[in-house]
Amino acid sequence: MSVTLRTMRWWDIEPVLRLERVLFVEDAWSDTMFWSELAERESRHYIVAVDGDDVVGYAGLCAYAAEAYVQTIAVDPARQAQGIGTTLLTTLLDESRQRGCAHVDLEVRADNNGAIALYERHGFRRIGVRRRYYQPSGTDAVVMRRDATAGERR
Repeated sequence: MSVTLRTMRWWDIEPVLRLERVLFVEDAWSDTMFWSELAERESRHYIVAVDGDDVVGYAGLCAYAAEAYVQTIAVDPARQAQGIGTTLLTTLLDESRQRGCAHVDLEVRADNNGAIALYERHGFRRIGVRRRYYQPSGTDAVVMRRDATAGERR
């Protein structure tokens, strides 16, 4: 894998939005949402996966006191199944550990079986469902949690 990770910066928003619109179509975040997340420096940790000058993935974590949330994680469709998603996720989990978080939560589209499988491989378990969470599609979200002590299978 020729991909490296670095902290997301404002100049990454445009290429991230291009991926966001391809991957999440009607549920895509706006540029304002990304600007807002990057402005929250104390509680947020956003990274991009780059190959040369190309952003091929991104991920974000929100952490408060003893709890953290995977806000987003995405990989260019042409680069999926190459370990980039795993690298992004494990980097967020490492950050949550460094911040002393007891657990990490996330929501994932109920129809995103690949992402659910990735999270389960890394110790996340299903703890609930948010009905019609993703709008405007109305797709349910599976709520998942990983305790800090959960083991990982890579």
